[in-house]
Amino acid sequence: MQRKEMRNAVDEKEKMEARVKKDIALFEENFSKIEQVRDPADAKAIELARAYCEDAKFYLEKGDLFTAFGCINYAHGLLDAVRMRKELAGENRREQRSSEKIKS
Repeated sequence: MQRKEMRNAVDEKEKMEARVKKDIALFEENFSKIEQVRDPADAKAIELARAYCEDAKFYLEKGDLFTAFGCINYAHGLLDAVRMRKELAGENRREQRSSEKIKS
């Protein structure tokens, strides 16, 4: 490999590492905003998300950026799913209250 190609490979690795670190920081910020959940399925998903974040840190430390990136993105997806369920549940409760008011 020539110097230029080697430098490009190093630059790409550094960019990927920075991206994984940024995604971990964003996950931790979003995780800190999660409120108490009552649904056991949501609690399990949140615990799995936290575990995937820890896995991402482990693989990042080992230099396996591909696996670290996959883990942190899966963690984000789990948190997003819990948030969407909570939003949908809130919308359903609002719709139910509205329809009850109309019937009264």
